[in-house]
Amino acid sequence: MEPSPSLDWVALSPSSLSADELTTWATRASCGAVVTFCGTVRHTSHEHDDIVALEYETGEEMAMGRLREVVAEARTRWPRLGAVAIHHRTGRVELRETAVVVAVSSPHRHEAFEAAQFCIDAVKDCVPMWKRELWEGGSAWSQDGRDILNVAEVPEVASVTGVNGAHDT
Repeated sequence: MEPSPSLDWVALSPSSLSADELTTWATRASCGAVVTFCGTVRHTSHEHDDIVALEYETGEEMAMGRLREVVAEARTRWPRLGAVAIHHRTGRVELRETAVVVAVSSPHRHEAFEAAQFCIDAVKDCVPMWKRELWEGGSAWSQDGRDILNVAEVPEVASVTGVNGAHDT
């Protein structure tokens, strides 16, 4: 994927995602914090403990629009953010591979942590993405589904800075 020249970079990809690439891209001279979150395929779900892969399906135009809305809402809630990137895999993703990466930079760590958590929560709640679980001898659509929210409906993130938040990067 070609890096974005702007401060926002959203993408869907059938190819492997690189947390290193997004972290490097999000690093800015004006920002003392970069938080990168990777969601990876694990071998368990609510129904199975022998998952070997996941398959993700989405309508690209709608999903990309929703990813852009997530970034815009993060910027509304944390106006001092530097760069924000959200990349999500489509198609088959093998066990231990990365399915989603969020990278957020900001002048201070508490904003970066909170915005990164908001972004991944909003992706899960707002982006129409369907997940099929695959195991030896079978597969099924995940039962972890829920109603798709509007981005503005995603709840506030609990502060990660501790009681007083006085010490900051």
